[in-house]
Formats: sequence, C-alpha cells, structure tokens
Amino acid sequence: MPLPPATPTRRLQHRRAIDIQVFSRDDGLWEVDATIADVKTRETMLAGQPRPAGTPIHDMLLRLVVDTAFNVIDAGSESRWMPYPGQCDKHGGEHGDAYRQLIGLNLLKGFRYAVRERVGGKAGCTHLTELAEILPTAVVQAFAGTVIDTQGRAADAQRPFQIDRCHALRADGAVVKQHYPRWFERRKPLADSAHNAPAANMPASPAPAAASTAPSSSATPAGTAPAPAGVRIDHQPPPVQPRHEDP
Repeated sequence: MPLPPATPTRRLQHRRAIDIQVFSRDDGLWEVDATIADVKTRETMLAGQPRPAGTPIHDMLLRLVVDTAFNVIDAGSESRWMPYPGQCDKHGGEHGDAYRQLIGLNLLKGFRYAVRERVGGKAGCTHLTELAEILPTAVVQAFAGTVIDTQGRAADAQRPFQIDRCHALRADGAVVKQHYPRWFERRKPLADSAHNAPAANMPASPAPAAASTAPSSSATPAGTAPAPAGVRIDHQPPPVQPRHEDP
C-alpha cells in the first residue's frame, strides 16, 4: 500500500519524541531508560502561564532495572517538564513514585495488564504509563542475539522466538524457509471440500422422533432450534477462560 503523499504546504504544529535506550551493567542486570517529550511550535497557555514555542510540554523519564529473565528489579520515574508542576509529578501521593509499583512484574507475563491495573488512569501519569506499556518489545529487541538466541542453530536450540510473530516470519513462509530452514514448516494442504460436500441428490434426513413432553433439565429453551442428531448443545454459557496477553 503506498504511503500517502505529504502535502507541500503542511506546517508542523506538534512533535512527540519517544526514545528507549537499554544498557547492560557489570552486575548482570540491565537498565531501560524510556523518555517521552512533547514540544509545540507555538506558544501555549498552561497553568495560567505562557509556555514559549519550542519549550517542552512534557519531558519525562521512566527507568526500569531488569534481569535476563525479564523480571523488573527496580523502577522509578522523573518528570522534568509537565503541564502542572507540583501536581503532575505527585502521582504517587504520600507513597512517593507510583511507578515503583512496577517492581516485581515480569515484562513477558501479563505486564501491560498489570501496568494498567496499578498505574492506569488517575493512579498514575498518562504518558509514563503509555511509555511503560511499550517496554516489553524494546527489551526483547535489546536481548535479541545476546541474552536470547535468535538463530536456533545449536543442536539443543529452541525455535527462535520471532518465528510466527509477524507475517514475514511465518513458519511456512519464504523468509523462514531461506534463513531458518531448520524451523520451516510446510503448509498443510487444505482438505478437499468437494470430498466432504453432501451429494446433490442425497435424500433428506428422516424426521426426528417425537420428543417426550416430560420436563427435563436439558430441554431446548424456547426459540432455540433443536440440535442435529448426534450433536450435543450445551445451552449454559461456557466457563470464562483466563485471558493471557502478549507482552
């Protein structure tokens, strides 16, 4: 799909910059610095005061310390520019920094859900929470090729994590076939639909026997079509399955 052309007369009004840097440490841990900055090209009134063009509306830092198993060992935030100084940075209340609550989470195990639960909405800062939610894949990228084996060539290697994570890296696709031949999976042929289709002159199924009028706990509710012979329909709602999120 072609990129929409940029209009020659367009004018920049706002710039948001998100930067994530991941550092290795001598103690085996890793530091993740995520920053977000918003800058306008015009003067803006904030908290009753004019903020000149080019001066940040937001400039915030979220730092995590993680181990190679993606566990969050330490966490904290700093708001350097904000719309309402003295208020925007009090998201932790009397308990201090709300983003300390990220300690103990795992970036690959329900992290985004836990972030929204702990610091979402008025429990935190919209922009710092938004930063936190994009960190799992950034750390995966940082670990790729160092902490994580992305080639899968060793005899005891597991399938590289990136396979089947996007359309280009389908297990049955050309990229995997060429660059990860060990993990290539041939596409299973589709079943012959003509073989399973009913014949045009197949006689109609016999009418079902008259149902008993005796009450039964498994009776079909009014307004519901009866189930075909040999097929059991449970009219009770299925149990709710636990929701598993990708990081």
